[in-house]
Amino acid sequence: MKRLLLLAAASATALGVTAAKAEPLKIGIIESLSGAQTSTGRLYANAVEYGVNQINKAGGFNGEPVQVTEYDNAGGAPEAADKFRQAVADGVDIIFQGASSAIAGQLTEDVRKHNIRNPDSKVLFINLGGEAMELTGEKCQFYHFRFTTTAPMRVNALVNAMKAAGDLGTKVYSINQNYSWGQDMQKAVEDAADKGGYKIVGQVLHDVNKIQDFAPFVARIKAANPDTVFTGNWSNDLLLLMKATGDAGLDVTFATAFLDQPGNIANAGKTALGDYIANNYDNSATDGKFAEAYKSATGHYPVFVEGNSALALAQLQQALKTLDFRGGKIDVTKIALALEDSTYDSPVGPISVRKADHQTIRPVVVSKVVKNPKYPADGTDMGFQTVKIVPGDQAIYPVQSSCHMKRPKE
Repeated sequence: MKRLLLLAAASATALGVTAAKAEPLKIGIIESLSGAQTSTGRLYANAVEYGVNQINKAGGFNGEPVQVTEYDNAGGAPEAADKFRQAVADGVDIIFQGASSAIAGQLTEDVRKHNIRNPDSKVLFINLGGEAMELTGEKCQFYHFRFTTTAPMRVNALVNAMKAAGDLGTKVYSINQNYSWGQDMQKAVEDAADKGGYKIVGQVLHDVNKIQDFAPFVARIKAANPDTVFTGNWSNDLLLLMKATGDAGLDVTFATAFLDQPGNIANAGKTALGDYIANNYDNSATDGKFAEAYKSATGHYPVFVEGNSALALAQLQQALKTLDFRGGKIDVTKIALALEDSTYDSPVGPISVRKADHQTIRPVVVSKVVKNPKYPADGTDMGFQTVKIVPGDQAIYPVQSSCHMKRPKE
């Protein structure tokens, strides 16, 4: 009988009959890969692809290499909705996105509605950069995970570190983009005023990615004569703000969320010295092993959003190692539950997931622009030096009362 089975198997092979392939895990990057936000969107995509490559080098998942596909949302929420539908049609299991809270808000709602209508083909959303509070507040939902900080986490870390260093001052100006994230930043600056011991001498919310010349805004900042300017600006709005600051020779300390975006240090020039950033990751805060590995694979050290994005993939990889679908159907709910239970020992400290709202509890790295750093920025002699790492349990805030997460039946 055994000989007959072997002959049958050999005959099947000869006839070209092969065993069914295992179901691959499919990842979709729905990102701003054209338009004003391209410089940011491309970095998110680079980091996701790096992380997927690491998973595949380790053997992939479910018996197959993880597949990754890019979808260009062109920087717009309607376009992101269209690309989500395309990704679903392509059978994507997990989507990644980071550039813009407005787009993240669109996608998390698209995912929520899709999963209600299609309980047998759910999709998971891993948010790498959308920091609007509403995403883990009134819009919180089980299939959305935020692998980045929020405005209070960044602002509170900045205020504490800068005050301790004697660099905060008593007069603060706030300039931010006029949408959910920028409004959160402005509120966080207001909320921290008493603790920081400062007075807000001016604040402005401006159109997003529509301002071509920030010189008038810089003039208003100069007239207010603040000690520190807080801004959550990113992409072109920060690049152009830094350029106008450098052109005007404005002598003020900036407290930022995204100063490490390529081009900002070069645009600001020497006026950037002494400026601060609160971030998810900084090469200077680590032993350098991850930075060197990333450079070996990509040709450059991780910059801007690449660090925390690549680490999110590493945490996903760790979660996947606890699962075995035996080559069968990918169960996104089980992946989400595994992520909930994961704690990743990142180069800057442990990162875990708060089950109540899926906000990651993560360290916040506060850094300052100095001359002759270990990792120079923009081809200059300036870059970032770590001032303080705020542990995740000290950086996090209570779950928002507006979050009412409905969990799947376990």
